[in-house]
Amino acid sequence: MATRILIDHRAGGAVSNAESAPAPVGKPLRHPEKAHRPDNPIKRKPDWIRVKAPTHPVYHETRNLMRENKLVTVCEEAACPNIGECWSQRHATMMIMGEICTRACSFCNITTGMPKHLDADEPRRVADAVAQLGLRHVVITSVDRDDLPDGGAAHFAAVIGAIRLAAPDTTVEILTPDFLRKDGALEVVVAARPDVFNHNLETVPKLYPTIRPGARYYHSLRLLDRVKHLDAGIFTKSGLMVGLGETRLEVLQVMDDMRSAEIDFLTIGQYLQPTVKHAAVDRFVEPAEFEDYARMARGKGFLLVSATPLTRSSYHADRDFAALRDARHAKLRASAA
Repeated sequence: MATRILIDHRAGGAVSNAESAPAPVGKPLRHPEKAHRPDNPIKRKPDWIRVKAPTHPVYHETRNLMRENKLVTVCEEAACPNIGECWSQRHATMMIMGEICTRACSFCNITTGMPKHLDADEPRRVADAVAQLGLRHVVITSVDRDDLPDGGAAHFAAVIGAIRLAAPDTTVEILTPDFLRKDGALEVVVAARPDVFNHNLETVPKLYPTIRPGARYYHSLRLLDRVKHLDAGIFTKSGLMVGLGETRLEVLQVMDDMRSAEIDFLTIGQYLQPTVKHAAVDRFVEPAEFEDYARMARGKGFLLVSATPLTRSSYHADRDFAALRDARHAKLRASAA
């Protein structure tokens, strides 16, 4: 089985108490902007959302592969709850453009601060890894890079281009930042023609000031709408976390907003609190509610929906891309009939 690298940064993962105590002397905090916030006790997870500690030997092989290639994995950086399952199947995730994010979202476990300079050789190294591993589908994302004039758009395009040259049969999915106040950045990325363009709305509009304060809901929505106007052949995708204090009606309204932007693929997963300094879990959404969200989303016209407690943006991305493509073909056949 070919190893699959999903280059992704979706956060809201497994529970850690890493910042419930002071950082060791001389070691910077992962989230300095959160250090003085009051603690939010971490709630005990229900049975349906617990995962086993990784023990499979392939998990350790994958871990060693990441170390040998000096890859930064979002599985670890974002404390993803699916790391045991994915790494045991040789599915791993990594981030491009460094491991330090310029944003300070209250749900995210990625390190925040001032990033380092871009690695000009990274596109080649990523493309070489994709080719050597024989990947059918690859997902590429990054931290937010507000420090760069184009938000990292040209770097995304360079990585996509390098993969096209090194592995022309590999389909490419990207999960991008919002490119807020980066005029022309989106056009640069779309011109590189990824197969899937993903940008997560993350939550409902009323929660943006506390959960995603550096972003703007309608800007993110327009970003995805603009992708379709620039290239209707690119699949668009977006994701939500639930359990942050949103209501069912608010989630359904976001679905309607997404469909107005012609978004093809919706993912919905349970928010999990990374540390006591992060946003608290309001409640654990039961599996039956996820099933209801999936049913409603399909009824609203999404080509594909993934809605479970452990759903994350790039979880089963290669399998989902095949299903997404099949769904489009089926819709075209039905329209022509």
